[in-house]
Amino acid sequence: MRRSEFHRAVADEFGARANAVVTDLVLSRVGGRTAADAIAAGFDPREVWLALCEELDVPPERRYGVGRLEPRRR
Repeated sequence: MRRSEFHRAVADEFGARANAVVTDLVLSRVGGRTAADAIAAGFDPREVWLALCEELDVPPERRYGVGRLEPRRR
């Protein structure tokens, strides 16, 4: 997962709360950091995304394959 995909997934899942979720919520799975701090510290965006999902009880069917753009049709 790229950073852009991470941010797209967070925006899609949490909407108007996305920024607060990334900057305010402390996640034990990434060493007691916020998502923003974990990514800045070098954690893989996929790992941070899954930590957010776990912490906020995002259903498994909405955790995987998110954040990617739909392929362009020709």
